[in-house]
Amino acid sequence: MINLTFYTTAGCHLCELAADLISQLNTKWDIAVVEIDIVTDEKLADRYGTRIPVVSKGDSQRELGWPFTLEELERFATS
Repeated sequence: MINLTFYTTAGCHLCELAADLISQLNTKWDIAVVEIDIVTDEKLADRYGTRIPVVSKGDSQRELGWPFTLEELERFATS
């Protein structure tokens, strides 16, 4: 199983596009996604406020920031 964390917030058009890509990827791979609204944590809001949507993989420090394609997301998630 691939564990991803998806940093997002309500009303974010780009986040909606990224969520759609994650859903598409989930049809091909076994993915568990934890969605975190950055508004719930001041440190997250400071860190990701202008960068969302951002996807991180597992417990690693690796992050994939927008913009990304389905192919780029798949490479990131499966590498």
